[in-house]
Amino acid sequence: MNCVPKIDRRSFVVSAAAMGGGLALGLDIPFGGPRVIRAQDGSPEVNAWVVIRPDDTVVIRIARSEMGQGTLTGLAQLVAEELECDWSKVTYEFPTPGQNVARKRVWGDFFTAGSRGIRESNEFVRKGGAVARQMLIQAAANDWKVPVSEVSASNSVITHTPSGRTTTYGKVAEAAAKIEPPAEVKLKDPKDWKIIGQGVKRLDSLDKVTGKAIYGIDVKLPGMLYAAIKACPVNGGKVKSFDAAKITGTNGVKKVVKVEDYAVAVIADSWWQAKTALDALPIVWDEGENAKVSSASIAAWLKEGLDAEQAFVGNKGGDVKAALASTAKKVEAVYSYPYQHHVTMEPQNATARYTPDKCEVWCSTQNGEAALATTSEACGLPLPKCEVYKTFLGGGFEDMTHGWYHPITQCKLTAGFDADKNLTALHVRISGQSILAKVRPAGLQEGRDPATFSGFYAGGAESAIGYSIPNILVDHSMRNPHINPAFWRGVNINHNAIYLECFMDELAKEVGIDPLEFRRKLMAQHPKHLAVLNAVAAKVGWGTPAPQGVYRGLAQAMAFGSYVAACAEVSVDGNKVKIHRIVGATDPGHAVNPAQIDRQVAGSFVYGLTGLFMGECTVKDGRIEQENFDSYDMMRIAEMPKVESIIMPSGGFWGGVGEPTICVAAPAVLNAIFAATGQRIRSFPLKNHNIQMA
Repeated sequence: MNCVPKIDRRSFVVSAAAMGGGLALGLDIPFGGPRVIRAQDGSPEVNAWVVIRPDDTVVIRIARSEMGQGTLTGLAQLVAEELECDWSKVTYEFPTPGQNVARKRVWGDFFTAGSRGIRESNEFVRKGGAVARQMLIQAAANDWKVPVSEVSASNSVITHTPSGRTTTYGKVAEAAAKIEPPAEVKLKDPKDWKIIGQGVKRLDSLDKVTGKAIYGIDVKLPGMLYAAIKACPVNGGKVKSFDAAKITGTNGVKKVVKVEDYAVAVIADSWWQAKTALDALPIVWDEGENAKVSSASIAAWLKEGLDAEQAFVGNKGGDVKAALASTAKKVEAVYSYPYQHHVTMEPQNATARYTPDKCEVWCSTQNGEAALATTSEACGLPLPKCEVYKTFLGGGFEDMTHGWYHPITQCKLTAGFDADKNLTALHVRISGQSILAKVRPAGLQEGRDPATFSGFYAGGAESAIGYSIPNILVDHSMRNPHINPAFWRGVNINHNAIYLECFMDELAKEVGIDPLEFRRKLMAQHPKHLAVLNAVAAKVGWGTPAPQGVYRGLAQAMAFGSYVAACAEVSVDGNKVKIHRIVGATDPGHAVNPAQIDRQVAGSFVYGLTGLFMGECTVKDGRIEQENFDSYDMMRIAEMPKVESIIMPSGGFWGGVGEPTICVAAPAVLNAIFAATGQRIRSFPLKNHNIQMA
């Protein structure tokens, strides 16, 4: 009998699929050891992921950011499943980026985006829970002087099977924290999961509904001052001059400072004093050549790209040019999609406390480690003297008028049929902005932005096209206006799904085939795409009569590693569109919390439908015209359709759930509108066509 496992330290490799490429991070994860590390309340840390208090409370550390999507609870479920703890006694805490760096990135990546929070950390957080469980069991076995093989754990209770003796996690946590972690742990078979796959209540809901939860803008420190900042309204412009004397020393104003060469900030005793003083501050801007740019000039430039000779290729198979030249029937359509904004409820903000020996920042951030690096760079202190404390997020941050926007694009689609009505060729030309060219040029692949082709990839585990077409070409004429593009929720798949799925309906109409049957014919080699499409069709009774005056539309896609589809039912009365219901199907591989997935699907449809009907940022004199919710509208509760979710995890992979279904809401509704009216709309938002939500 050996009551103490062999001392070894595990090194896990965490694969993080970067946008269009692979990034492998070797993480040295010290799951425990002889030296007891304690939480702030003195409770022993069993390992980096698990702290257990004497009263059996289990504190699970969550590295990813919680911005309403439920990642916090889902990650806790993954750890708790392997830990075999009592879920009713689980709580959480956020480790800091500084702690992560100091401990050799024990918690891995702090970055939260792209629906990757769970799918890219599920394995090593589950191993964290499994290792902690084994250490707790070993501690009990050592105390009882029995073979560890005779000891098991369930619901935070450890049992010696032959004698029936029991103890709890809280009683052995101190001893467990001194044990070296096992070299190997076996994770549970999914069929044995008890917490994963259950719609448990979110761990953060109570604090949020009672107002106890702290967001970045809630942070208050003794004696703190407030700053309001104004940047040149034209991106790329500079500060020419400002008259600080007009406001200095009045209404609590402490100082007026120039921020680099493009902005001015006012520092005052309160936020309102800073804001009103900034509004009163005379500033002269040098707006530069970009002030000549407008929405019309950008649209004209992108239109030229639809027929430009040079383009980056994202997917190529067969010979499209030859196939289209010999086709029996050719169909062409041009679509366009505007700039859009996140319009988050919480304004951009951060609180900093600086001394010559320490700089601390409290903020709502999707990337804690990047925030830490930025803090170090800004204050001039080395990383060990800096710290960032993450709070809850009130949304993915972007300022409305000086922010980052969903990229503007146009798309020309050309298809060819043979004499038997078989789709033999498809050319998709996208003209517009590259996100990576602006935010991460290192991610470009020989100048090509792989993010542009979301939903059109020939294969892969991220966002592959779901149709087999003998001759296909998807390419991108990159044109980057001065307006900053960035990762709007759902990113490029949102407009790409509209382009492809609406065009598929157009093609079905051209050859007189039912839209569902037309798709099925092209999807035999794509069973997971087809499965979600069939699921929504069956749920709504596609092929059977809809209620009088109600029309249906379909869409499907693969996004963020998951397979999704939607079927919308709408009615049209003049210029008013009533969306009665949308059925959405999702195959994320594994469903950690079905209740959260259901809510994420409904929330994603709010995003997708708002963008379709109302979302648009326009450019005049080089600047974004929309400044707040009064000029950038959102759909209302009364306009929200009934949402029915079909969650159908097929196993074997981990997909995202926060963003994928956004992309199928709009094309499903557009196809239903076409079925109702015979009108095919190819530019957005619909408000520009005098179409409103009923």
